[in-house]
Amino acid sequence: MLSVALGGVTLPNPIIPASGTFGFGYEMARFYDINRLGAVALKGTTWDARFGNRAPRIAECFGGMLNAIGLQNPGAPAVAAEEMPKLRAVFGGVVIANISGFGIEEYVATARHFDERSDAAILEVNVSCPNVRHGGMAFGVTPEGAASVCRAVKAACKKPVFMKLSPNVTDIADIAAACEAAGADGLSLINTLLGMVIDPASGKPVVSTKMAGFSGPAVKPVALRMVYQVYERVSIPIIGIGGIRTADDVLEMISAGAAAVQIGSQNLVDPWACEKILDDLPVKMAAYGIRDIQSIIGRAHA
Repeated sequence: MLSVALGGVTLPNPIIPASGTFGFGYEMARFYDINRLGAVALKGTTWDARFGNRAPRIAECFGGMLNAIGLQNPGAPAVAAEEMPKLRAVFGGVVIANISGFGIEEYVATARHFDERSDAAILEVNVSCPNVRHGGMAFGVTPEGAASVCRAVKAACKKPVFMKLSPNVTDIADIAAACEAAGADGLSLINTLLGMVIDPASGKPVVSTKMAGFSGPAVKPVALRMVYQVYERVSIPIIGIGGIRTADDVLEMISAGAAAVQIGSQNLVDPWACEKILDDLPVKMAAYGIRDIQSIIGRAHA
């Protein structure tokens, strides 16, 4: 069995393309039937439209990539009115609305906007993006800051709230525990690490923001460690994110404590990444004698 539960929402399988790596979902329907996915996480959305950071804002590097997109999006009203109907025309499954903000009031307004829509089942609140100055990162680096956003969104919304946490902190488990105490229904971790690439010819940083979010295969051991640590501190479900490319990576992340996973940078390398993982996951499970994916959540702790 591949079905999993996230905050009272049942997914047919644990495979979710990560926010920011899959557009608004419908763009990818040209490659394969996206209804096979466990869920789709929308591109990060703020209340107002954002152009994002100036180019260059992508850089490849050994073991992954840097991105400094800066939350480019058309704004919550446009996403709900224009992007969601396009997605619903090709996808009938679970939709996760990914929300960012520059203040608690904006987080609440954007979350409420999606909470009122029937076509978004889960709210993923990003307090961890390192690309926007004075934005979500300011809330996500302390237990008190993350909890304040969580508490405000939970008070305004009825749908499950998953807090997306930053790895660029001293103790992610403390922040996770504070979010659980503030009412979070689940957690998503990790977002990108803060990294840098310098052009050896010019000696200058490659991306316009100088530092940017590092993701890709090289971050998987860090992500596994953090999911493992958080699992031991909380009782709410975790969506594991970071460097996942294969079905074996999925099984590792679930063994560490994740109830589901998000596939991020690999979608940019291979648009068929999620489909390939979905094809291979039952094969790997059979080879390892795993009948039910939920039975192995957190087995690394035994």
